[in-house]
Amino acid sequence: MTQVSITQAIRAWVDGWVVSRGAAEPLSEPWGLTVDVGHPRHTTRHVLTDKSEAAVRKVAASAGVPGRWLKVFEEEEQVLEWLGPDWTPDEPGFLMTASLERQTVRPPAAPEGHRLRVWTRDRVTRVLITTEDGAFAARGQIATAGSTAVVDQIETAAEHRRKGLGSLVMRTLQHSAAERGATSGVLGGTPDGRALYESLGWRTIAPLVSVYYDPAPPPAAGTGPAGPAPDA
Repeated sequence: MTQVSITQAIRAWVDGWVVSRGAAEPLSEPWGLTVDVGHPRHTTRHVLTDKSEAAVRKVAASAGVPGRWLKVFEEEEQVLEWLGPDWTPDEPGFLMTASLERQTVRPPAAPEGHRLRVWTRDRVTRVLITTEDGAFAARGQIATAGSTAVVDQIETAAEHRRKGLGSLVMRTLQHSAAERGATSGVLGGTPDGRALYESLGWRTIAPLVSVYYDPAPPPAAGTGPAGPAPDA
């Protein structure tokens, strides 16, 4: 993504993510975007384009309900200091971008002993790689929103790693998106996938902290910080 601000990249990521996951349309907020996801443990996510302490604290104060998630593009240590103990961090991540304009070379076929299937529905292309007998090996999907494509849910089974399957999934997705007119890509990557994405030309533009509201349960009746209350 050339000459695009982090705020624009965040908006493109959210727009593609809701297409990929079938979530509700993003609602604009003074500090960022709210997305209703609809899962019991992930009902709503708040994506902050404003990463200031004041904004993070304000959103957290109004979102202290189980099932709420915050996405903040700041260092994890700093964000957790602002939020306090009732917010639990998920796996750390990175906001990454890449140009898809040059993704014109058709990806290779699946390696021997594997099968690759690609299908597109409602602006989402999915790639599935299995063994010849149908066992899961790798997968991924990419959603287009305008000229931007958002990579999502890249996964390789542990027993099939280091065989080039992750790279094949990514190259296939990128090629498909470029054929549909996408010129840039955005993804939220994890430490495990970062090396793969960088090898394919993706670059990190911001850290990505994901936290969810998970308060400690209240103490049981008749107990306090020091343990059970003495008999009266």
